[in-house]
Amino acid sequence: QVQLEESGGGLVQAGGSLRLSCAVSGRTFNNFNNCGMGWFRQAPGKEREFVAAISWGGVSTNYADSVKGRFTISRDNAKNTVYLQMNSLKPEDTAVYYCTRRRPFENWNTVKSGDYDYWGQGTQVTVSS
Repeated sequence: QVQLEESGGGLVQAGGSLRLSCAVSGRTFNNFNNCGMGWFRQAPGKEREFVAAISWGGVSTNYADSVKGRFTISRDNAKNTVYLQMNSLKPEDTAVYYCTRRRPFENWNTVKSGDYDYWGQGTQVTVSS
């Protein structure tokens, strides 16, 4: 079993910044280096949507158009942790943010939630206007 635990959410004013972290642990944690990782978010009354993804080694990334240029995904394979730096936050960024893992050795670049196998419990991000 694999566990993902997000942290770093909170309340911030529009224009502010937050940094989310996702620590991966569990029996198969040593597969972390071979897994793409992603962030999704879900606002009240809306479907879960893709935010960002990162390749195994962290060299390649992909972003939703709505966050491109403001958010940065990164990873530290030595710490089994993935991050989401969020700058210039807007009220429409308010949502529960979820960290998720792509299956080992599979193509990391996917925006479909069904292509990920393990999910964290989510962390709330609220941006006030």
